[in-house]
Amino acid sequence: MKRRALVMAGVMALTVMAATRVAQAQEPLAVNIPFDFVAGNQVLPAGEYSVQASGPGKTLILIDRKDSAASAIINSNAVVANEIQSQSKLVFDRYGDRYFLSQVWAAGNSRGRQLLKSGREKEMAQAAEIEVPGQITLVAGLPCTNR
Repeated sequence: MKRRALVMAGVMALTVMAATRVAQAQEPLAVNIPFDFVAGNQVLPAGEYSVQASGPGKTLILIDRKDSAASAIINSNAVVANEIQSQSKLVFDRYGDRYFLSQVWAAGNSRGRQLLKSGREKEMAQAAEIEVPGQITLVAGLPCTNR
């Protein structure tokens, strides 16, 4: 009888931990982006942003600037890393002085979101074959709720 109670308590503890992990994964990420960038087909100015996956299968990436001056909704595909991410982060592809949001990763997950390349980015990528394209990674955190 005691063994059964211990097993049930263990299962309940694991369920609570899993539910907490899922709730954390759905929290928007807060990130200060120090440069103008392109997300989908929209050019967004530098600033503090909230970023989160939404929609069926979390395929949409919602990007909102904290002061409500800019926002975007972009389609994305799932991407898998070889290891669990230790930090939440946004990855940008850079061509010269142009930045394109490429990936969104949440800490504690090995699955992230890869944004679809816009026509503008594809053109820049072709032009950059002569140049060396780069990537910029910005660490993100959970937004502060003390407002």
